Amino acid sequence: MNRYAMSVPLPGPFSAQRELFGRLQDLGYTDLWSSETAGYDAFTPLALASEWAPEMRLGTAVVPVFTRGPALLAQTVATIAEAAPGRFVLGIGASSNVIVERWNAQPFDRPFSRTRDVLRFLRSALAGEKVSRRYDTFEVSGFRLGVVPEQAPPILVAALRERMLRLGGTEADGVILNWLSAEDVGKVAPLVHEGGADKEIVCRIFVCPTDDPAARDQARQFVTSYLNVPVYADYQRFLGRGELLRPMQELWQAGDRKGALAAVPEQVIDDLIVLGTPSECQARIQQYVERGVTTPMLAIMPWGVPSAEAIAALAPANVEAAHGA
Repeated sequence: MNRYAMSVPLPGPFSAQRELFGRLQDLGYTDLWSSETAGYDAFTPLALASEWAPEMRLGTAVVPVFTRGPALLAQTVATIAEAAPGRFVLGIGASSNVIVERWNAQPFDRPFSRTRDVLRFLRSALAGEKVSRRYDTFEVSGFRLGVVPEQAPPILVAALRERMLRLGGTEADGVILNWLSAEDVGKVAPLVHEGGADKEIVCRIFVCPTDDPAARDQARQFVTSYLNVPVYADYQRFLGRGELLRPMQELWQAGDRKGALAAVPEQVIDDLIVLGTPSECQARIQQYVERGVTTPMLAIMPWGVPSAEAIAALAPANVEAAHGA
């Protein structure tokens, strides 16, 4: 595989991860991708990574389009693009009503249109244009970016269902996928490729290289924390898991958290989270690539396996050796 990415920061204190970042580069990982939910912001880890791992590509997966104003988002993107010229990829997405409304006190209104509008604004702003335009979901009057990056970063869209997948393939440079199986990639990748066969498909893959049964218990809690959020519940219905997840979701809505945990189907865990021995995990990751993922992005789950051990077990050299690549 050409690219092999790690989701950062890794589990554990961020202040102690400088050495780990450098080790990732030495082990053959090509990319570092950040996220933004309730922990670290998306940009600060990448600013440090631009120095800690100076040869690696950096990306956000993802920055919500509702939680920063358009101009501030353009400024922040330009800053990282200047710090890591030619090595930065911006991933943007609608996020969810939980993050946008409950945590950031912003209306989660027309998420597809807002994502499309922010994408169009950023294209203009990062090209150095003066932007005075009324978009469908906001208006910008007279903004010109004061620091225009010499090389505007590619922009990817976090995509769950058809409209976002097609937006990523037509107006963006590709998509970022999340919470799907390798088999599901074969369903969604053609929608992206309607906009061009060269579009990048980044996929965050939740992985923990262990066959300890306790990790499956942790996985159940992880599944319930996400797949009861409306946007992800709708997404799983789109992928065909609606009936499988319905009993768990009904118990959750009724306030029966213990019952919901017990109702998480084993098949859902096996589909959406990569667990097992290192060689079994490597084989699963390879399946994502075979079905169309151009950049597998590993998200190490903190379920009893130290980060340093996990990143070594899943290192690209080991994956290639296991599969004769």
